Amino acid sequence: MKKKQLEILLERLDGFPSPSPLHEQYSTPASVAAEMLFHAYMHGDLGVVCDLGCGTGILAIGAALLGARAIGVEIDRQALAEARRNAKKLGVHVDFVLGSVSSISLKGIDTVVMNPPFGAQRASVGDRAFLSKAMEVAKTIYSIHNKGSEGFIRRFVEPCVVQEIYRIPFQLKRCFEFHSKDVKTIEVELYRITC
Repeated sequence: MKKKQLEILLERLDGFPSPSPLHEQYSTPASVAAEMLFHAYMHGDLGVVCDLGCGTGILAIGAALLGARAIGVEIDRQALAEARRNAKKLGVHVDFVLGSVSSISLKGIDTVVMNPPFGAQRASVGDRAFLSKAMEVAKTIYSIHNKGSEGFIRRFVEPCVVQEIYRIPFQLKRCFEFHSKDVKTIEVELYRITC
């Protein structure tokens, strides 16, 4: 499957029915998901893949479409129900698990793919717990972070190593009352980290 074909399929998925600003539930754009997953595919990193904080499942479902055994972990029951519907819509199997990233036990994971909360709404609910769990359970991590996070990420993941950084546009669609634009494009950094 080509990257554009993957993106077109992922565009069919439904987003959050009732997104929570405190959980920073922004839908990952299909273009960003396809970019991340295609990098993982080209590196041979799509064995057993876990999407931490999977939301409505776009990364886990995309990994399954590319041949991975996919697992999605999510704390929000409503988002997880939508993820299951999305997987069914595209005819793929994903093991979806209800649970908190900080307390869930995972074994046999090759790669973590994730778009963790950046901590913009609440500093205590940021990407640290997600990065810590990813480093605990996987050899390879693909993770999206705010532009300008490189210094923090490199220090935080030690002794793991940042192998590559891709800067990509991320379209945030209006989903909360405090958004002033219908679409705002920000630049994010996609990290490939090995442990």
